[in-house]
Amino acid sequence: MSRAFARDDGPDEPPVIPPRAPLPAGVSNYVTPRGLRLLHDEREALLAEKAEADADHSDEMERSRRLTIVSAKLTMLAERLARVQLVEPRPSDTVRFGATVAFRGDSGEQTVTIVGVDEADADAGLVAFTSPVARALTGKTVGEASEMNTAGGTERLEVLIVTYGEA
Repeated sequence: MSRAFARDDGPDEPPVIPPRAPLPAGVSNYVTPRGLRLLHDEREALLAEKAEADADHSDEMERSRRLTIVSAKLTMLAERLARVQLVEPRPSDTVRFGATVAFRGDSGEQTVTIVGVDEADADAGLVAFTSPVARALTGKTVGEASEMNTAGGTERLEVLIVTYGEA
């Protein structure tokens, strides 16, 4: 008999829900004001998606799958929100959380803003405070240099500009 007509009573594969960006054990989930807004916006969007899925009774299997995924994402988000610590960036000459830093390295000049792990987006120049570049720059002032270990060896980073503002 063709497999197309055979009934498969086995359980469906559970949906794969990608994990959130890792946060080191015991470390608070530091967020900028923008990062906190983004987390709350994400929660609202997931709650709306859950309500929509809950109301859709056209395909019970698809509804159940959607609810499983959204519920898992809401659980992971709630865990992350429970560890939130808002950090209001305060202007300083020193690189700290929330700083936008222009620096020179082996690959030329770059500018990054140090943000929380959920807000990080390397393509937009937003790096997590746990990233190697953020750790290398944190605590430095304009003109100071630091070293960062990379796969290609050690890279020297020199701080050029430190500013604070909305990430």
